[in-house]
Amino acid sequence: MSRILVIEDEPIIRTELRRLLVRAGHDVSEAGAVQEAASDHALDSFDLVLSDLRLPGAPGTDVIALCPGVPVLIMTSYATVKSAVDAMKLGAVDYIAKPFDHDELLLQVERVLREGKLTRQNAALKREVEQSYSVSGMVGGCAAMRDVFERLRKVAPSPATVLVLGESGTGKELVARALHAQSPRADGPLVSVNCAAIPEGLLESELFGHEKGAFTGALTAHAGLVEAAHGGTLFLDEVGELPAPAQARLLRMLQDGEVRRVGSTRPRKVDVRIVAATHRDLPRRVQEGAFRQDLYFRLRVVEIRLPPLRERGEDLPVLARHLLEKACRKVGRAPMTLSPETLAALSTHPWPGNVRELENALERAVILADGPLVTPDLLALELPARDAAEEALEPAEPEADEPGGGSMEDYFRRFVLEHQEHMGETELARRLGISRKALWERRQKMGLPRTRA
Repeated sequence: MSRILVIEDEPIIRTELRRLLVRAGHDVSEAGAVQEAASDHALDSFDLVLSDLRLPGAPGTDVIALCPGVPVLIMTSYATVKSAVDAMKLGAVDYIAKPFDHDELLLQVERVLREGKLTRQNAALKREVEQSYSVSGMVGGCAAMRDVFERLRKVAPSPATVLVLGESGTGKELVARALHAQSPRADGPLVSVNCAAIPEGLLESELFGHEKGAFTGALTAHAGLVEAAHGGTLFLDEVGELPAPAQARLLRMLQDGEVRRVGSTRPRKVDVRIVAATHRDLPRRVQEGAFRQDLYFRLRVVEIRLPPLRERGEDLPVLARHLLEKACRKVGRAPMTLSPETLAALSTHPWPGNVRELENALERAVILADGPLVTPDLLALELPARDAAEEALEPAEPEADEPGGGSMEDYFRRFVLEHQEHMGETELARRLGISRKALWERRQKMGLPRTRA
């Protein structure tokens, strides 16, 4: 049920409008003038204001400024083009002339209410996206992340091209979204392209578009992703994978602000900010001839380097809790907590997949957990492959006749007590040839709690 305020100085017309709108299922309030409406009602609580133009005192259009965000539909018996234009300039959503057909009025009211609902939904969605991808969502307090935040703050308002460097899973797309959200282009489109995910034969067409008949199968003209990002930001992820022809076209676009569709001789002006990202060593690829040096210099006007998770030790507990809350919201679970053993396991894992691996591990744990506590076994972390030197450090199982040998329990106790001060749980478990869960269970059984977090 929508809430509608009718402002009309003629009691007969006002009563008839009320009855009509109530029969249509709306909750209706009344006022005879703008001043009365403002004093008797909270104007921003309505879904629609239906106001006569000529009223005692202030004109009906004055209510527009008093209820920002609420659509105002103006009605009058003086239907002139000028009054309609003036009302629309002041912010009215539409204009209807008296006398009006009841069905026509109801259709117009329903349309305005429907458009208002869509506007509110879009605004809510935009707030949700901004909360998910804003800089505040990039949790971190270590020195390296503070440098990232400071550089983001400085470069976001500028039109400069940005090159984001970092290992896979460090959050390069998150940086691109933050740059876009804090730029003057925030209301424009943000178009993300994974250059490694598009087949080489289709990449130029997808990025720069093509004309009808440019190649077999090009039955219609097609605007590329660069044109789709006009007025906004184009995020080129894995830009180091671009083939040579696409690199040349991208360089031309950066130099001239123009794109030329495949099969076309006519360039098209585009206004696009480029944010590129890669985990590759671009200077090395330049030396190898796999990436154009002039394009590399064009892309790295400003460079932002994201640290791997293994170098952000002090951020890990806060980041893990933040991602755990996010995972709980995503799967619809009540808030959960990380056990001390889980925090210890997180702190000793090398995180080759960085923040993405941590996020996936926590989401998996939330899905599989039976209670409100995330335990180490729920993380199911995969250990990286060990080299020969690490294998050589594996503790050998004691022989029965070896001095000080004894049972496996005795050996376990001795090994843990001897090495736990300088080894993490992951390394202890690996040397013992058991899982972290088994190590934790044996500790509990044998009364060997951890001596350090």
